[in-house]
Amino acid sequence: MSYGQYLGLDALLGAQHPQSDEHDELLFIVIHQATELWMKLCLHELTAACAHIAADDLGPALKMISRVSRIQGQLIQSWDVLATMTPSDYSRIRPSLGRSSGFQSYQYRALEFMMGARNAGLLAVHEGSPAHAELSAALHQPGLYDQALALLARRGFALSDTVLKRDLTKSYTPDASVEAAWLE
Repeated sequence: MSYGQYLGLDALLGAQHPQSDEHDELLFIVIHQATELWMKLCLHELTAACAHIAADDLGPALKMISRVSRIQGQLIQSWDVLATMTPSDYSRIRPSLGRSSGFQSYQYRALEFMMGARNAGLLAVHEGSPAHAELSAALHQPGLYDQALALLARRGFALSDTVLKRDLTKSYTPDASVEAAWLE
């Protein structure tokens, strides 16, 4: 097996399909595709971190969370490259994008759900796509913070049932018992 075969480079490097003749469109596509790849890794790491926290195996979980933090730094830095595209440059490619928008990224939504920002209304844009079922399932699963709270409860911290048995489809709301646990 070659390097290119292992990485699927033919498919990866052939996945950019500019819709205009504008030079900067390739930059726009590559930045957003790279972002989606980084988000895929974030989801992989956070899903595993949640499983490790649920199993009281914190060493690997903390390593995975640290990795996600580094990935987020990389994502933020990528905006510096995208910023070399001026608003005028972007306005020349925007008509080619049709109705597409970064707000339609199902991985971005999955990360939001995993990190605790839960809003069932945001599923609507994905209706009729395979991502809808995945996102709906993610909305109903405990996220990273939910796993951390469950860990605190397992470790003997007195957390209220309203926190531990909350509706997972809603965003977390502050609770005095959690604040007290974090202060201990």
